[in-house]
Amino acid sequence: MAPMSVGQPFRLPEELRSEHGKITRLSWLSVVLLVVAATLLFFTLGQSQAMKTAWVSDVLTAIPPIALLVAMRYELREPSKRFPNGYSRAVSVAFLVTASMLSLIGLYLLYDSLTKLIRREHPPIGTIELFGHQLWLGWAMVGSLFFSMCVGIVLGKLKAPVAEKLHSKAVQAEAEMNQAEWMSEGAAIVGILLVAFGFWWGDSAAAAFISVEIIRDGWHNVRQVIGDLMDESPTKLGKRDLEELPEKVRDAARRLPWVADAGTRLREHGHAVTGEVFVVPRSGAGMDAAQLVRAADGATKELEGLDWRLHGIVVVPVSALESSIPPRVGETDGAQR
Repeated sequence: MAPMSVGQPFRLPEELRSEHGKITRLSWLSVVLLVVAATLLFFTLGQSQAMKTAWVSDVLTAIPPIALLVAMRYELREPSKRFPNGYSRAVSVAFLVTASMLSLIGLYLLYDSLTKLIRREHPPIGTIELFGHQLWLGWAMVGSLFFSMCVGIVLGKLKAPVAEKLHSKAVQAEAEMNQAEWMSEGAAIVGILLVAFGFWWGDSAAAAFISVEIIRDGWHNVRQVIGDLMDESPTKLGKRDLEELPEKVRDAARRLPWVADAGTRLREHGHAVTGEVFVVPRSGAGMDAAQLVRAADGATKELEGLDWRLHGIVVVPVSALESSIPPRVGETDGAQR
């Protein structure tokens, strides 16, 4: 009889470990490029509210990859006596902190922008001397914003396929934030050009739009992370729809020759999906306690082989299953049974 594995760490398949290394490299690349973009924006800020908000947005966008780099040092560590389930949720905790920061700072920037709009403040955009010539600062602002926009789009395109392969919600959230930068930077460019044509309100309006985008990103990530920490059923990457993996595991358990019925209760722990599979043995199976334990151990190995993310699955023999499971909020058939 094989012993039950308690506290076994989750290991990525060999073919996916290189993708995990890509996350580290992309995170460092993100930090470097976003710092360069934020530095360019800082030196061309002037008195523009839209530029200030875009600069803050770039600084905030650099925080998630830094948090991810820190969390990745912990997520694959060996389980300990204090943390017997391991540290897979380190990334979720890091993203909860950064997403909360995004939301709060976004709210402040929105308040600041609307206040300036109500006060009808006219942003002065001066000139700078470049190679002995006077240049309108707005053109330098537009150039910095365009560079920042390109950085975000490129980083988003690089991260999206890695997030899909590893089913990493944290990296997917980063990719979406990066690719959405074109809206923030584009709004700032429009705001500056409106000021150039005499529409003073364009600057504050653009800043307010960027603030709303920051709040939206923060709220989206907070909602996702809270769902993970509350043991929500596995969801599709980048969506709120429930994944089919629990049903796949349940159906495989029902096909076992000694099982009459089965139900699942799965949840996500970082890259891994763990939980319990409840099985009702057939009345005519004629198994004693030792045989039932061996059958459950074999079922665990078989079920974990269905998907590389399945880890720490516990097969629990029960006498009966409930006839119905209360539906999940927002789902018409949220039962996994």
